[in-house]
This record gives sequence, structure tokens and C-alpha cells, in this order.
Amino acid sequence: MNKNDKKLEFALAKENYKLLLIGFAIIIIGFMLMMGGGSDDPTVFDEDIFSFRRITLAPMVVLFGFAFEIYAIMKRPKEK
Repeated sequence: MNKNDKKLEFALAKENYKLLLIGFAIIIIGFMLMMGGGSDDPTVFDEDIFSFRRITLAPMVVLFGFAFEIYAIMKRPKEK
């Protein structure tokens, strides 16, 4: 191996990428919690659109997912 050859290294460790995927899944779950609540009849108003799940829980899950993503990026791998 020539001394000018450099080993290819990723920006993050394998553990960080796993944590990023977990955070992405949490965000997707949060957006899925926001789905639904539409009415088939435009003259009928569905109160379920303002449920606790859609107004409070889902945004908190999404924000937690983004915070988890920041943690996953900032986490340093353990030294060997």
C-alpha cells in the first residue's frame, strides 16, 4: 500500500447511523399519528381532527424524533 493511499472513512460511526434510522422511524410514527380525521361529507364537521393525539401527542413525538436525530449526530463513538 502506498503511503499516499488513504483509507476511506465515513463521517459517522456505524452506531450513529443506526441511531439516525431509529430517529427517522420516530419522526415517521409522529407524522402517522397526525394522519386521518377527514370527513367524506363536506357538510359534516368531524371533531376528531382536534383530538389529543393529533394536536398534542403527534407533534411531541415528531419533536422528540428530531431531538433524537441531533443526539445521534452528536454522539461520539466509544474509543477502542
